Amino acid sequence: MQGTYYIGMDCGSTTVKTVVINKDMQIIYKKYERHHSRVRETALSQMSDVKRIVLPNARIHFALSGSAGLGLSGSSGLPFVQEVFATKKACGVLIPGTDAVVELGGEDAKILFLSGGNEERMNGTCAGGTGAFIDQMAALLSVTAPELDELYFGHKQIYNIASRCGVFAKTDIQPLLNQGARKEDVAASIYQAVVNQTIAGLAQGRKIDGKVLFLGGPLYYCKGLGQRFKETLELDDEHAVFPEYARFAVALGASYYAEQQPEVFTADKLLSLVENAASVSSGKGRLKPLFRNEEEYNEFKQRHAESSVKNADIEKYSGKAYLGIDCGSTTTKLCLLDENDEILYSYYASNQGNPVEIVREQLTEIYKKCGDRVTIAGSAVTGYGEELIKHAFSVDLGLVETIAHYTAAKYFEPDVGFILDIGGQDIKCFKIRNGAIDSIMLNEACSSGCGSFLETFAKAMGYTIADFAAKGLEGKAPVDLGSRCTVFMNSSVKQSQKDGATVEDISAGLSISVVKNALYKVIRASSASELGEKIVVQGGTFYNDAVLRAFEREIGHNVIRPSIAGLMGAYGAALYSKKCEKSGIISPEALKSFTHTAKSAVCQGCTNHCRLTVNSFGDGKKFISGNQCEKGLGKATAGEQLPNLYEFKRNYLTRLKSEEGTRGTVGMPLALGMYELLPLWHAVFTKLGFNVKVSPMSTRRIYEKGQFSIPSDTLVTPRK
Repeated sequence: MQGTYYIGMDCGSTTVKTVVINKDMQIIYKKYERHHSRVRETALSQMSDVKRIVLPNARIHFALSGSAGLGLSGSSGLPFVQEVFATKKACGVLIPGTDAVVELGGEDAKILFLSGGNEERMNGTCAGGTGAFIDQMAALLSVTAPELDELYFGHKQIYNIASRCGVFAKTDIQPLLNQGARKEDVAASIYQAVVNQTIAGLAQGRKIDGKVLFLGGPLYYCKGLGQRFKETLELDDEHAVFPEYARFAVALGASYYAEQQPEVFTADKLLSLVENAASVSSGKGRLKPLFRNEEEYNEFKQRHAESSVKNADIEKYSGKAYLGIDCGSTTTKLCLLDENDEILYSYYASNQGNPVEIVREQLTEIYKKCGDRVTIAGSAVTGYGEELIKHAFSVDLGLVETIAHYTAAKYFEPDVGFILDIGGQDIKCFKIRNGAIDSIMLNEACSSGCGSFLETFAKAMGYTIADFAAKGLEGKAPVDLGSRCTVFMNSSVKQSQKDGATVEDISAGLSISVVKNALYKVIRASSASELGEKIVVQGGTFYNDAVLRAFEREIGHNVIRPSIAGLMGAYGAALYSKKCEKSGIISPEALKSFTHTAKSAVCQGCTNHCRLTVNSFGDGKKFISGNQCEKGLGKATAGEQLPNLYEFKRNYLTRLKSEEGTRGTVGMPLALGMYELLPLWHAVFTKLGFNVKVSPMSTRRIYEKGQFSIPSDTLVTPRK
């Protein structure tokens, strides 16, 4: 083809999109492709396709856009347009009269208000609620993004899930799965979380109404997500527009922008500029390797091999045994000990959202191996799923994780002064004083730097977590990634890849970022001396030698990592179970007929209407989760009914009457301090001659109506 063409290329955080339009503004070519961090290669591939469409002597006007396009533009000299303006341009040309635009990309979210004063909003502090967020949540459910969308259409209820942080959302989802919630309901809850994050985080005082255009890959491919937006925003089909070009909006806008560019290219020239774009890092932002040589690494391994637990042969042992179960957020661990605290049997693996079935399988295996020679004299369970497992299998004791971990740590170091536990989604730090836990620190604001954080990146690069960890030991110049939001860290990692960093350097850099997150965000240590000398580290993340080495280097001295770092919760529970006088754990015979079903229900005991998960077991026992009081358990309140002071206060406030005022009307929100002092202010303004109007009691519906009014996406109380 000869003539003049306008090409727009959108190099986003996860995909590359190219659109070619002719002089009549007709699209003659478009392509949407995931780049898997190979931005330059994908851009070159699409440029090659373009070259086959237009003749070498054709006149081409070109423009780049997107988060990854900025770097490519800088190194190639090609024109660049910011994606917000590109989107606005495309919408103005194709659908005039649009009032607002909602666009979700791989790691960014945008809202454009085009009527009533132009405003553009874009996520700046968190990438929760974007395409990468949806991908991560789908992986947690062990499904693909299209399968997640299919699940949505079978949902019956929606749970409240945090959307602010990709990892904290997992913390909400994992217990739901552990408690037997349907994947269909969880899928719908994920979509609702995305909607809430977009509205609450980006609307910032403006209501999204009128004709609303929904753009971006997630909204194009995830039909259920679009449905959630329509229902939440209360839009009909006329005012909720999902165009066919939703995926290509930015690239299309870039092609319109290219029309205004005076510079003319040929297809060969464009290919040459992209191909020759600088892609090798200058070497800035690199750290020292974790190990200088093989000898240093061997000395490191030998030192940590000394902190080990003996194993006993379960096939030959006879006598009493003690079982510990740690049902965590992402993994399930079991330890069976003999009377000398040696391990007869252990298990560590992902629970795949169904810890009950995992524990049933492992108990069956234990009973098979034990036969009549071994008697379980005590059992204890800890972790997220403590109550569920305790009820399901009649486990003797339940204990909090801190006690379980401290019990295990004391076995290896009786004088332990500090314990650091990095698990799948949480970081726990215990200070020990005079043989007791003195203080506990948890990751509150962000879960970046946990086990799932590393696992996410390992999977993204096509490695198992074990192989990815091993790669980190070989890094010659680890990338300095700092410690950031899990989803935003994707951008840093991808930029490092574009700058020529190897997988080894990235793995080492991520391991160092885990340590920095624990020390400077969770522990908030001003110096290494605060931690003391006797430090025990545990949790599955510390199986990663790179993380362990980074921690020792950061604090400046050696620590103790038990050989069973990932089993410490289960091991501590097994040690604790020795307090049991007589075990009542499920028998081998009862285990054979064990069944487990889970169903959802809504408690009608009060106006909270808690969403319950009812777990039923074959012997008639039930375990109910999701309840906020004993009413959800079906228990009647015994004894004398005490006065409900909250109800009294609520009734008193709602009975305050408004009087016709001569000086106008004053509105008072029934919230925060105004709620507490309403009688005072109601009386003051009434006496002054005002008609006092009070807002109704807060409900979920009122909250959703007010999501638009949140002025900042970083508003937190207390402020951090």
